[in-house]
Amino acid sequence: MNEVVKFLDENPVTYVATIGLDGKPKVRPFQFMLENGGKLYFCTNNQKDVYQQIQKFPYIEITTSSPDFRWIRLSGKVVFSEDIEIKKAIIDNSQLVKSLYQTADNPIFKIFYLEDAKATIADFSGEPPKEFLL
Repeated sequence: MNEVVKFLDENPVTYVATIGLDGKPKVRPFQFMLENGGKLYFCTNNQKDVYQQIQKFPYIEITTSSPDFRWIRLSGKVVFSEDIEIKKAIIDNSQLVKSLYQTADNPIFKIFYLEDAKATIADFSGEPPKEFLL
């Protein structure tokens, strides 16, 4: 888990792939927020299309890469949480999120983590990818 969190902290802009309501793939940037209790947290807004997509099709895949051509892929089932302490931590740690939602109790501010998550870190070294069950 530590290696996964370190990679995400160093490369926080990730790309989330979902299945759109039209059945076609959709990809958009997200920011990794934090790890708590072994869960990797992200956030969104319940007014966005992505929120509706995840509600209908909760399995997503996330990827990002580093400047030295390493990459990570995360996959799992999205679980939304209303944990106010996690929401406060995200607001406190991200100026962007704070500017969008102002407070942790904003009703459109939604947080989620991946359940039964799998992470793979790979590169072009020829070495086998590292796999993690989270």
